[in-house]
Amino acid sequence: MLIAGVDEVGRGPLAGPVVAAAVILDPNNPIIGLTDSKKLTEKKREALALEIKEKAIAWALGRAEAEEIDEINILQASMRAMERAVAALQTAPEKALVDGNKLPNLPCPAEAIIKGDLTEPAISAASIIAKVTRDHEMLAFHQQYPEYGFDRNKGYPTKQHREALQQHGLTKIHRRSYAPVQQLLF
Repeated sequence: MLIAGVDEVGRGPLAGPVVAAAVILDPNNPIIGLTDSKKLTEKKREALALEIKEKAIAWALGRAEAEEIDEINILQASMRAMERAVAALQTAPEKALVDGNKLPNLPCPAEAIIKGDLTEPAISAASIIAKVTRDHEMLAFHQQYPEYGFDRNKGYPTKQHREALQQHGLTKIHRRSYAPVQQLLF
């Protein structure tokens, strides 16, 4: 059975997209070391992301930008990003395993698994692909907006990021519906 693991990253940041990935692993080509992306070093995540892309039957990304997050809220934007990732798979899955306790609207049977990125290799793989992709994008945003420290905070509300917001204001990638950002609008 072709099973897609689905996960997203970037619900908590004040800036940048929410990025989801869907991955169908090849049971005949196992990948050692898959786990929740947050439990891995950056170097290990990068190496595993390459291996996943090489060995998986299929993988794809989905996303929602800051404007869409502000428009429909982060939960709905996360669901849409996951739906887009599954829809973008070149091979249709027969089932999806989704990290968390809510299910997006998918074209196949699906199961939500709390902490699935720790227990289901396909979800772990999706978590790694999504995190590596989003981290790379935040590094690119750092080149555009170096004063916000996106290379270090990846858009999360660190003290330094909140201070930069106070000092420099908002960028086009900031989520205006998030409280620390919203306070600057008034």
